[in-house]
Amino acid sequence: MAEVEHFTYGSVNPVLAFVLSFLGSLLSLVLARRARDARGFTRVRFLILSALSLGGTGIWLMHFMAMVGFDVPESPVRYDLLITVLSFAIAVVIVAVGLFTAVFTRPGALKILAGGFVTGVGIAAMHYTGMLAMDVGGRISFDLGYVAASVGIAVVAATTALCFAAVVRGAAATVGAALLMAVAVCSMHYTGMRAIQVRLTDPGARVHGLEAFELLAPIAVIACVMIMGLAYAAVSTTPHTERAAVTGHLERTRTG
Repeated sequence: MAEVEHFTYGSVNPVLAFVLSFLGSLLSLVLARRARDARGFTRVRFLILSALSLGGTGIWLMHFMAMVGFDVPESPVRYDLLITVLSFAIAVVIVAVGLFTAVFTRPGALKILAGGFVTGVGIAAMHYTGMLAMDVGGRISFDLGYVAASVGIAVVAATTALCFAAVVRGAAATVGAALLMAVAVCSMHYTGMRAIQVRLTDPGARVHGLEAFELLAPIAVIACVMIMGLAYAAVSTTPHTERAAVTGHLERTRTG
């Protein structure tokens, strides 16, 4: 087996990956809270934004920021753009399914568990789809023990995230929950990375796709745009959203 490096640039990539995961998780929780306070299309809109924040920023952008630090010293590593984009779509869609399952109607333990299982499996699918985007001068395989562990961590992380999305209120609790979610998501990623095994067959072969640094600039731009846009959505209000929040509060007061 060829040697693989997960921290080519030291602590830079894991730290930046954790920051992205934390920011994505934090914005997702804020948007999920606004969704719980809203009704109708406004709730749908906030849940979609919450899914984009967690799936797109907290999970997918974290994944590829961490992947910039991955290297096979004896072979070039390239990434297929279409498969990379597919992994983004998987992350956002699956997280949206989980959020709508757990939060769209009145939250319950069974809904959160079901949504957490589906979302966790989807996060793992995103991770390993991202791995399929890699091309090296040989064959990539995976240690099934680490694969199983990463899927288990993903399910636990997703269930925890949906539980927080369904119930967390208050600034301190939201920040604490986002930190815990970021730790869980990053743990899943690096556990999954330990599963990678590379057997080089032709180290000098021409490999196709984009270099990691060619992905870095688009990732940085996407991260900035998404974080600023989602942050604006999280703090902005309109008369319609204010009315929806008041209506939701009155309904909870009546039923509570």
